[in-house]
Amino acid sequence: MSKIDVQHINKATKIKRRNDTTNFQLFLLGLPGMVAVFIFHYLPMFGIIIAFKKFNPNKGLFGSQWNGFDNFEFFFTTPDAVRIIRNTVLYSIDYLFLEMVFSVLVAILFYNLISRMALKVYNTIMILPTFVSMVLIAYIVYAMLNPAMGILNRYLGMIGLPNDVDWYSTPAAWPWILTVMKIWNVVGMGAIIYYAALMGIDESLFEAARVDGANKYQQMWYIALPHLAAIIAIQLILGFGSIFNGDFGLHYQLTRDVGTLYPTTDIINTYTFRGLKDGNMSVSAAVGLVQSVLGVIMVLGVNLIVKKISPENSMF
Repeated sequence: MSKIDVQHINKATKIKRRNDTTNFQLFLLGLPGMVAVFIFHYLPMFGIIIAFKKFNPNKGLFGSQWNGFDNFEFFFTTPDAVRIIRNTVLYSIDYLFLEMVFSVLVAILFYNLISRMALKVYNTIMILPTFVSMVLIAYIVYAMLNPAMGILNRYLGMIGLPNDVDWYSTPAAWPWILTVMKIWNVVGMGAIIYYAALMGIDESLFEAARVDGANKYQQMWYIALPHLAAIIAIQLILGFGSIFNGDFGLHYQLTRDVGTLYPTTDIINTYTFRGLKDGNMSVSAAVGLVQSVLGVIMVLGVNLIVKKISPENSMF
């Protein structure tokens, strides 16, 4: 073996040791997160057996009596099942597509702002609602919709319209109220995601389009939107995975859990929460398990559809 070969072997050995050390350091860095995920996400999975038992807290998880699929049958045969599943799915689809449309629109508006200071101001204003507690948002909504002293009723009276509307006894109004508050709450963060994707576009593409005579609308339609296709596809896939998991905070806090509004505001999450308050943990666990399984199926199904249409935009 020549001297040069020995030097190459020694160099390769040093590189391998250096890589091993780096990988071990990265492993140690990620270890606390992996442990946390295992403790809080994987260990609790053993609790799904509650869904197949008539759970009795006095007997514990393993001492309670098995009852097979009775908990699932109880939920799907209850008169409320169709209503809450319908509400959950329709609200989720509504929120998903409207959030996507408005987030993309706001991101494009941000991208076309010339003043960096204005961008920072508008960005901050738009993103602030994301960090506001849903409890606080509920009080803001109540201040607007209070039947006696609400801002909205006062305004309606000022313009000559009926000002004695009891909004918390008007179920038909709440799909609109919930949708508006949901979009107001999330559109800022969604716009940041799409704006970050827009910032990755090569500016020379827009320059070439301007040279060819394309106006702003054509530049956004033929350059910006196609570059957002991948992130839009991923957001849709993840969104459809949560289509059976409604926004509990929004539907519970804003409606103040008023029974009159259940026909148009009650979703699976609020229904199971009331079951937990009544001590019916088995049925709540069964419903939660159904939500999770359907969510996985939706993610796999939508990803498969995206993969068939546009393989480069699928998640896996």
